[in-house]
Amino acid sequence: MTRKLIAIDLDGTTLNAQSLITKRTETVLKKVVSAGNVVSIATGRPYRMSSQFYQQLALTSPMVNFNGALVHLPNQQWPFEKEHSIKREIAFSILEKKQELKLDFVAAENRQSFYVDQIEGVEPHFFAADKILTTNLFKNLSSNPTSLLLKTKHEYASQTSEKLMSEFKDEIDVRTWGGPNAILEVVPKGVQKAMGVDIIAQSLKIPQKDVIAFGDEHNDVELIDYAGWGVVMKNGTDQLKSYANDITEKTNDEDGLADYLEKYLAL
Repeated sequence: MTRKLIAIDLDGTTLNAQSLITKRTETVLKKVVSAGNVVSIATGRPYRMSSQFYQQLALTSPMVNFNGALVHLPNQQWPFEKEHSIKREIAFSILEKKQELKLDFVAAENRQSFYVDQIEGVEPHFFAADKILTTNLFKNLSSNPTSLLLKTKHEYASQTSEKLMSEFKDEIDVRTWGGPNAILEVVPKGVQKAMGVDIIAQSLKIPQKDVIAFGDEHNDVELIDYAGWGVVMKNGTDQLKSYANDITEKTNDEDGLADYLEKYLAL
């Protein structure tokens, strides 16, 4: 069997509604790896909010974080590592216009840490922390961040995105997170998951036609489009489904990914 690179999104795809990888999905993904394939996580989450899944699946493959802004081999030196960042000045400029942009909070993060402009009203789970520390305030941001997270209200999200994109059009892209909160993620211009997965495929000498990708949201568009075989979850957005080679029969809450891979790879 030809070795495949299987790129998996986390939220809404590999994770169930409780944001967990079920025992069944874990078992199937481990089988996929023992059959000689490579499973690689490609997520919008920072590494500190996805490392537990990397460990649970006992992966040794490179992974993509921040929607492509960081491609790395966790806890190791890797010659293909790539990290993109946003100018620190852009973060401070957005913070200055916080009220005009109708933002509830502004956060900046990189591989290991996050900085937020205020502690009140910020839910620690956004940053996978038990509590938000006063030392993590924005004024301590001394280097260029990998990504910015902005919280707003659903009714302002598209207007705020447009304002940011027109003001910093050559430097940033703005992505929306799916889910109950209106979170805008600001990444360096042109950065998306497919770029990161392509670096991984090239490093492993796996041709593009042997890349299988799974996703559910608009931040997966380029990835699903890039993959030799792009699979969208049954619970995925209609926009994304228009790029799919196939759609799973079951949702992320019914082990749809595991179910699909088991049949597709005849495990």
